Amino acid sequence: MRSNRKFNELRDIKVEVDFMKNAFSSCLIEFGLTKVICSVTIEEKVPRWLKGTNQGWLTAEYSMLPTATNSRNDREAIRGKLSGRTQEIQRLIGRSLRNCLNLSFLSDKLIKIDCDVLSADGGTRTTSINGSWIALNFAIKKLLNRKLIVNNPIKYGVSAISCGIISGKPFLDLDYDEDSSAEADANFVFDSFGNIIEIQCTGEKNVISEKNFTSMYNLAKRSVKDIYKIQSNVMEQIN
Repeated sequence: MRSNRKFNELRDIKVEVDFMKNAFSSCLIEFGLTKVICSVTIEEKVPRWLKGTNQGWLTAEYSMLPTATNSRNDREAIRGKLSGRTQEIQRLIGRSLRNCLNLSFLSDKLIKIDCDVLSADGGTRTTSINGSWIALNFAIKKLLNRKLIVNNPIKYGVSAISCGIISGKPFLDLDYDEDSSAEADANFVFDSFGNIIEIQCTGEKNVISEKNFTSMYNLAKRSVKDIYKIQSNVMEQIN
C-alpha cells in the first residue's frame, strides 16, 4: 500500500524543454521515476490520402529503451515488428493530440511526435501525452513566429493521468508496483475545459463497479487541472 504520498496525490512532475538539440521542439518530462523524451519533427508532406486537401496531420510514435524497465527488453526493431501494446499507445497519443488541433490551419504540414521512454515506472502513456502537448505547443509557437503558419491550430490543452483500484480503494497516478497489483486501472485524457477526450479502463482482476469507476474519474478530473497548470507554466517560460 502507498506510504510516500496520499491516495489523491500526483508524483513529482518535472519538465525540461529543448532537451533534444536536433528536434524542432522537445521536452523531457518526468512523473516520479517515469521519464519520457517527447520530440517534434515538422515535414512538408502529408499522408497520400490528404494530398490536395490543404490540411495538415499529426502522428505519433512510442518506444521504450531496452533498459527502461527492471529487466532488459529487446528493441522492437530487432524483433521486426511493433508489439500490440506499442501500436495501441502511439495511436492513443496521436488521437489525443489531433483532438486539440484545427488541422486545416497546418496547411500541408505533417507533425511527427516521438515519445521515447528512458525510465518506466508506470504511466508512460499518460506521461507521453502530457509531454507531447508541451512539445507540440513549443513547435506551434515556432511555426507562428517564423510565419510558416498564419493561425494557431491549438484549440485547448490536453492532459492525461492514470488511476486504479487497489484493495477496493481508488488511487491516483499509479507507479509500476501499484499498477501491477491493481484490481482495475484506467487512463483518462481530458481537454483543458474538463471534457473527456479518451478513457481506457480495464478490470484487471474483476469487474469495475460504477462506484469504483466514478471514484477514479473524479480523482482524474481533479488532478488534470493541476497537470494543466504545470504545462501552462512551462509554456509561459518559452519565448
